[in-house]
Amino acid sequence: MAKVLIVYGSTTGNTETTAGIIGDDLKGAGHDVVVEDVTSVTADGLCKGYDAVLFGCSTWGEDEIELQDDFIDLYDELDKAGLEGISVGCFGCGDSSYQWFCGAVDAIEQRAKENGAKIMCESLKIDGDPNSCRDEITDWAGSVKAVL
Repeated sequence: MAKVLIVYGSTTGNTETTAGIIGDDLKGAGHDVVVEDVTSVTADGLCKGYDAVLFGCSTWGEDEIELQDDFIDLYDELDKAGLEGISVGCFGCGDSSYQWFCGAVDAIEQRAKENGAKIMCESLKIDGDPNSCRDEITDWAGSVKAVL
């Protein structure tokens, strides 16, 4: 089974909830999963020892894409994380009434690719409360499991 790291940044708790649902689903499939709040990690060597890393971040901002505040430092230093050849998936929560719906997810995915990551599946973008989207979240976790 694969060793998977899930790192999330959450202000309202929605992205944290999503990370927990994904983590529980992957653990239930027998994978070794570590779920970390972005405030508990540093970029240096973050991906070392993992087969896959999942990044979760909410999106803020009306006029431009704004990452969740705690995630900004990791995003800025993602080149130090050791992403070369690592399978990466991205997810996040947002509000589809905003122009940049889940734009942080796209920005993180792009930065990961620029640093040599292999994007393992289409990103997951949750509109609002993840508890009302559990099927969508577990379907996405299934896509992740299919690649591991």
